[in-house]
Amino acid sequence: MNKIVITGIALAAGIALGWGVASLRARSTAGDPSAHATHAASAAPAAPAGPASAGSAAERRVLYWYDPMSPAAKFDHPGKSPFMDMDLVPRYAEDGAGEGGAGLAVSTAARQALGLRLADVDERAIGQTVHAVGTLQLNEREVAIVQARSAGFVERVPRIAPGDVIAAGALLAEVMNPDWLGAEQEYLAVKATGDAALTAAARTRLQLLGIPETTIAAVERSGHVAATQRVISPIAGVVTELAVRNGMTLAPGMTLARINGLGTLWLEAAVPDAQAAAVRPGMPVQARFAAWPGEAVAGRVAAILPEAQRDSRTLRLRIELPNPHQRLQAGLYCEVTLQGPQLQALTVPSEAVIRTGRRALVYLALPQGRYEPVEVEVGDEIGDRIVVRSGLAAGQRVVASGQFLLDSEASLRGIVARSPAGAAASEPAR
Repeated sequence: MNKIVITGIALAAGIALGWGVASLRARSTAGDPSAHATHAASAAPAAPAGPASAGSAAERRVLYWYDPMSPAAKFDHPGKSPFMDMDLVPRYAEDGAGEGGAGLAVSTAARQALGLRLADVDERAIGQTVHAVGTLQLNEREVAIVQARSAGFVERVPRIAPGDVIAAGALLAEVMNPDWLGAEQEYLAVKATGDAALTAAARTRLQLLGIPETTIAAVERSGHVAATQRVISPIAGVVTELAVRNGMTLAPGMTLARINGLGTLWLEAAVPDAQAAAVRPGMPVQARFAAWPGEAVAGRVAAILPEAQRDSRTLRLRIELPNPHQRLQAGLYCEVTLQGPQLQALTVPSEAVIRTGRRALVYLALPQGRYEPVEVEVGDEIGDRIVVRSGLAAGQRVVASGQFLLDSEASLRGIVARSPAGAAASEPAR
């Protein structure tokens, strides 16, 4: 009980003391107005000092509001984000986020920490080089078919077989043709009469039977019929088919042999369909074979075959290679290099281009340590550089290393990439 009484007395004394101090301060303030002003000034927040105090936050022009988690969407008024449960953030004009703004400012220390490296946008002569592989084949345009012109019998066939290489005029077979033999005898009999008209008619009959002019001339010189006919090869090449044997009976139009020339060979190369636009008929070609290291055989693209390989998604090229010494053989594997024409074009390092799937971006270096995203249209990639068709101009500089960190920061700040038309007129960084 004593403790409770003592506690109550202390509480009452404290309340009385507080009420007395408050009353005294109220009477003092009422009598001295300056004391009230001093108290209000001490309660007000301190104003910012220095140059920043020249303009208040209300004087900063807001371009738009955005959600940092989705900076591409812009809003005309503040409020809650429709994407996230968070307030929209203002973007001010001096931040360089508007169209034609000053881009992203990066301090010298930050540039060194990020390892930013710049590269020039230069114009150079480029020519796309296409690499492919292929195999040699026989030239199907250099083919000779030897057929029997009339019925007959095979008297003799020399020792040749498919796969043998023969010269032009080489003997393929000796054939006896009864029809030719009778016509030759008749011609000699008519010629002996001295009747020029009948002689000419008999000679024409020999030609219509298919007797070679050389055989007719030999019969005229010797005055004797040719018992057998020599069937010879019209061209030099490899015997790919031989259908004549000793003692065979021949029918008119029967194929005796097929000879394929070796003066030129076809090289069928496979080019990826992504490089189809870079090849055309007549392009120069360099073919390299493992059998002759360090040596290239020059040729040209004869044709682009109309049907591509569906399983490998490659374009089929037919290349003609000269074979003067017949050292090239069908079936050899080789590496092919096709060199396109030299053209002048703007290029940047391939590593400087950020591909987002729908577009390609580069970060253009501006004066005073600022960097601006620029949308570009890219072309062929040649070596370690890529052709820029629009969006940049010669003499500008782009970020070649560390641009992905800049892109992440620009996305968080909602900095919009400049269109190609505006980027081409930007001032290059010094």
